[in-house]
Amino acid sequence: MPQRVSKDNFQSEVLSADTLVLADFYSDSCIPCKRLSPVLFELEKEYEGKLKIAKINVNFDSELASEYEVQAAPTLVFFKNGEEKERLRGAVKKSEIIELTEKLIKE
Repeated sequence: MPQRVSKDNFQSEVLSADTLVLADFYSDSCIPCKRLSPVLFELEKEYEGKLKIAKINVNFDSELASEYEVQAAPTLVFFKNGEEKERLRGAVKKSEIIELTEKLIKE
């Protein structure tokens, strides 16, 4: 199940993770974010052990959103080995996320 991450545990849960991490910068009031949530849940199950989903609420963790220049929700930021590798913005299709996930796992 995707884990809620804040500035307090971002380092340990995202930057220090030993797998690919998809950080979902979302807002509770964002309709596309709500539609994306079950898709991310499915992806974490499908890529168990290879992909971790971290959910960051931009309303509560605006410092993180600002640090990573997130200007709209949803924004999906992929991290590997503590570095940002790619990002997707807006209401994206599951196939787009899968394509990018597959590419980054192979790197």
